[in-house]
Amino acid sequence: MNQQILFNDRIEVDWSQQWIQFDAQWAGQVVPCLITIAQLAKLANCQIENIEQASAAFEQCRFDLEEQAELLIEEESFDPQGQVWLGHQPC
Repeated sequence: MNQQILFNDRIEVDWSQQWIQFDAQWAGQVVPCLITIAQLAKLANCQIENIEQASAAFEQCRFDLEEQAELLIEEESFDPQGQVWLGHQPC
């Protein structure tokens, strides 16, 4: 089933938890998509030491991260909280 998945431009950097969240809308529901800052640093091939660098690295990899999130959502690879975690593909 090919259902449309939409992403907004908003991201949330949670420095204390060391992750970034962006949201997808799928089948009328918001699906939180998360990646750890450490994994994002590996994907972006850069060092992330603050929120601004995390945001910049995310924007550098946004297209690839959204593509990966889309695949995980289509596969319904949700954690128990209904989120998808990504970061295993290079950007």
